[in-house]
Amino acid sequence: MTALTNPLSKPSYPPPRPLPRRTYSSSSSSSSSSRSRIVSAAVSVSNSETRDREKLKRLFAEARRRCHLDPTEGVPFTLDDFHSALDRSPYPACDVGAKVRGTIVATDADGAYVDVPAKSSAFLPLREACLHKIKHVTEAGLRPGSQEEFVVIGENAEDGSLVLSLRSVQQDLAWERCQQLKAEDVVVHGNVVGENKGGLTVIVEGLHGFVPSSQISKTSMTGLLNKDLPLKFVEVDKEQSQLVLSNRTAMMDGHDQLVIGSVVLGNVLTVKSYGALIDMGGFTGLLHISQISHERISDIASILQPGDTLKVMVMSHDCERNRVNLSTKKLEPTPGDMIHNPKLVFEKADEMAEIFKQRISQVEEMASSMILKYQSESGLGLGSRGV
Repeated sequence: MTALTNPLSKPSYPPPRPLPRRTYSSSSSSSSSSRSRIVSAAVSVSNSETRDREKLKRLFAEARRRCHLDPTEGVPFTLDDFHSALDRSPYPACDVGAKVRGTIVATDADGAYVDVPAKSSAFLPLREACLHKIKHVTEAGLRPGSQEEFVVIGENAEDGSLVLSLRSVQQDLAWERCQQLKAEDVVVHGNVVGENKGGLTVIVEGLHGFVPSSQISKTSMTGLLNKDLPLKFVEVDKEQSQLVLSNRTAMMDGHDQLVIGSVVLGNVLTVKSYGALIDMGGFTGLLHISQISHERISDIASILQPGDTLKVMVMSHDCERNRVNLSTKKLEPTPGDMIHNPKLVFEKADEMAEIFKQRISQVEEMASSMILKYQSESGLGLGSRGV
């Protein structure tokens, strides 16, 4: 009778096979021996470098010892020989006052280092880099590579280096320029940097000059600080460092050039019942009450005050009697603007002056045409004596 199996019982499996055992060949031992040889070689190289390094250390130590004991041992010449050779060098003498040409090699906040053909180094202090006051030498256009001519002004007591100046060179050129401008009698412009009862201190061509009070135009001296003034040279003396100029002479320079119809800038000096006296820088003109505006004026003081600046047109100029008659009436774009809108008259002055000149030219042409026509009709020629 067949036995019945329990479906809930666990099935039976055959026992697992044992894993095969690995065997290692002799290749593993050979690779191990290779690594041993590499390590040994590295140790050998390291030991060789160490020996070389130690040898160099001994050599440097010996050289240092010999330098301390006798620095010139083995040198074929002495220090005296070196100084003697330096004295015989072809470098030019660089005494105080000598001019040398050099190249800027470096700059800093204190100045510039300069390479010059001399036996020692050279330095350009900031204060000697320019005629004008600057904060860095680069403001004077000095940069590494720049070549300039300098003047030797001293020697540094600490290291014997030369002290140079570019300012001195520029001063010499400025004095020459001022002497040339004086000889040519030209008008220059100077900046006012100081004022007192005696006059004005100005800067012209980088030099300090003086304008005496007597040589300033009648315009008030106040408010001129930091402004430019037209000037002419009166005295240029480099040896005495005297530079005297005149504002009055410069303003008078245009006196003979005034023509009818020209527009000039002036300041009101005084106001009278008949008109106003206008200072035009060195000479005075009259602005008559009838030439102020097209509209009738009862009180000039309500329109003009001393110190007012305005543009006026030259109506006549008597050089012999030194009289100039002026007008603002001819400059009015619209009749009455000088009373109601004087600012517009100031702005349109040059434009209105051109219109006035064109009208004058047209009138002159018409007059010439009428004269020729009359001569033709009356039978009078240019060479005729008339009736």
